[in-house]
Amino acid sequence: MEPRPKKLLDQLRDTIRLKHYAYRTEETYVQWARRYILFHNKRHPNEMGRVEIEAFLTHLAVQERVAASTQNQALNAILFLYREVLKLEVSEVNAIRAKRTQYLPTVLTKAEAREVIQHISGVQQLVVKLLYGGGLRLCEGLRLRVKDVDFAQHQILVRDGKGSKSRVTMLPASVTAELHDHLVSVKRQHQQDLGRGFGAVSLPYALDRKYPNANRDWVWQFVFPSSQIAKDPRGELMCRHHLHESGVQKAVKQAVQATKIAKRVGCHTFRHSFATHLLESGYDIRTIQELLGHKDVKTTMIYTHVLNRGGRGVCSPLDA
Repeated sequence: MEPRPKKLLDQLRDTIRLKHYAYRTEETYVQWARRYILFHNKRHPNEMGRVEIEAFLTHLAVQERVAASTQNQALNAILFLYREVLKLEVSEVNAIRAKRTQYLPTVLTKAEAREVIQHISGVQQLVVKLLYGGGLRLCEGLRLRVKDVDFAQHQILVRDGKGSKSRVTMLPASVTAELHDHLVSVKRQHQQDLGRGFGAVSLPYALDRKYPNANRDWVWQFVFPSSQIAKDPRGELMCRHHLHESGVQKAVKQAVQATKIAKRVGCHTFRHSFATHLLESGYDIRTIQELLGHKDVKTTMIYTHVLNRGGRGVCSPLDA
């Protein structure tokens, strides 16, 4: 008796994992594929094509009024489903596109950044210090492994950042001692886990099959491990994953409320502030581009506008 073929969404998950996409990307693509199918009354994508894709994307833009980035995310997920899973090519999609909004990122002053950080405690504070001190995205900070921190060179290797790119950024000297002490505590916990028969961690790119014992090595452990051992969402391994994003996000939100800073501040604000404060200190835009991991310098140039250095840096006649 032949085994039943996998369901379409399970096939989608398998293909995403085969291409080593991040777990968050997997969840996002599966969600959009499910919404696309439900929107068309559970018709199989094999029976649909460009017309149905355009109808769904137009609905997102007109009825749901999603942002342009959200609509693009939905389009990428659906095209991935057709091209990589169903092996079907889709001709050019001409849906009504969501309007792109031009905005400047919220930036804290150096004093405000310090004040917010001082109102955060524990491991969450150390995470935020690295976000601000090294220009990390939250997911990049939480995914750091022990081998990615180079105390001797005072640098952090950010692996598989946005767009699957890796880069090097600085390890702030002011957090070196604190981070070292933190890792001593984490190593002690890891040794206790090994003694209890645990201590494994999920590895990227199926390295656990290539190096069967590597998932218990100290260098592969997360710098900011979870407080609990749980099942790996992509397998059956019982392991200690990294901290969840929501804990750090909640700590930042409470800290901002305590400081009464009248700005909309989130974890990503510290990355924006990192770039802006480097510009204020006179560092060139190309250096900041490399530290942030931006593919195009135009993305980094937005911080010149935050500083009002775009164009000729016009000064108000009242201030003259």
